[in-house]
Amino acid sequence: MLRKKIILSSIVAIVLCTSNLFAADKILATVGGENITLEDADNILKAQKVTYNQLKEDDKKSIATQLVDKKILSLAAMKSNIINSISYKETLNKLKEDLALQMWMSEMAKVINVSEAQIKAYYEQNKYKMQKPMELKANHILVKTEKEALDIIDILEKSKELEADFIKIAKSKSTDAAASKGGDLGWFTTDKMIPEFSMAASTLKVGTITAKPVKTKFGYHIIYLDDKKTPALLSYAEVKADIKQFLSSQEFNKKVENILKAEKAKIKISFK
Repeated sequence: MLRKKIILSSIVAIVLCTSNLFAADKILATVGGENITLEDADNILKAQKVTYNQLKEDDKKSIATQLVDKKILSLAAMKSNIINSISYKETLNKLKEDLALQMWMSEMAKVINVSEAQIKAYYEQNKYKMQKPMELKANHILVKTEKEALDIIDILEKSKELEADFIKIAKSKSTDAAASKGGDLGWFTTDKMIPEFSMAASTLKVGTITAKPVKTKFGYHIIYLDDKKTPALLSYAEVKADIKQFLSSQEFNKKVENILKAEKAKIKISFK
């Protein structure tokens, strides 16, 4: 079952990545009557996580020139004897199989239709899964020793302007990277912090500090809770697209499983 899930997940990923593989594309250059397209440029830029259109003009020219050079060399290779070699033909057949699979799967994915009624039904039946987690907004002061932390807490407990004094002390004494911002950590969910910190922060009332230092592997923390958002149900509009994607993937997997089952019944399979 695990193996099947891995295979099906891979197939879904292939379909999602190649669903627009054959869309109309902008031509950047022509070499020997063959086009070099925007998609060609974007494909070689994927590793840099940037698209051709995001580049500066000089960089665009450099990429286009590289693609032209590659095309010239490819055309030369196609005129050589390499295309008559056994290894070339075997590799080409494997590539054809992969391309046929990608196009076939892409066409199957296109005809999958998940109705509004199905999406709404799933939402109603699975509301317990669709909760916004509690979010906290906090500042903290991090010091090396428990004594330092206790001394700071003692000062802050006597403060008449707790938040302002907390920020001032954080800027002058905290060893954390957020010290320059008064220890401001912004909004976060409890899973984003280490357990000891999250547990202490989540039990605070807004506008208060931890009564005792919170020990973690980083040192000793004093936490000031600036604000809190309680868990809440995500609206249908917020999750509709995700539910549709999930249900579409389920339908696609079922279709693939049925095809696999039918085809396996026709083909002799042996493992060596």
